[in-house]
Amino acid sequence: MTPPEYIQLKAFARIDGALLSLLFVAAFACYVVGLKSPVYGLLALLTIVLTPVFVVVRLKRFRDEALLGKISFRRAWFYVALMFCYGGLLFALAQYAYLAYLDHGYMLMVITEMLSTAETAELINQMGMTDQISESLHVLQNTRPIDFALNMLMTVVLSGMMLGMPIAAVMQKKEIEIK
Repeated sequence: MTPPEYIQLKAFARIDGALLSLLFVAAFACYVVGLKSPVYGLLALLTIVLTPVFVVVRLKRFRDEALLGKISFRRAWFYVALMFCYGGLLFALAQYAYLAYLDHGYMLMVITEMLSTAETAELINQMGMTDQISESLHVLQNTRPIDFALNMLMTVVLSGMMLGMPIAAVMQKKEIEIK
């Protein structure tokens, strides 16, 4: 890959990464609202499940418009990985901002409320998981917003690298030689 091709790849990956981060932010917002409204929780899940489709569409656009319809596996994989890195970085910043300045313990409070209902408490007791749940809630209470954001950043980057392989394998297209 030549330096101009690398610059082009990074530029497209930055734009698509920003769009991907908007998708992640929308899914996270639906998740937060979905803690109280199951319809939004389902929408958050659907958004995350459809993320690979979004990535394929953006990779196809890059391949067809910028590279004139041909892309190697390695370049496609690198593009998807970069896209997830940029998107993950922006999403981690947004998630940190929400958790540090807007949440004020809302998510933890809703999770605690869900776990303390009579039915859930009985189920947890029957399964013998009372100590594990108490310990998990304690860990959640003591986790800083930056830790959540960095954990999500690593999750997004690693997911992008893993998802990038099959996506790149499907989307690669080599130039056909005419003899």
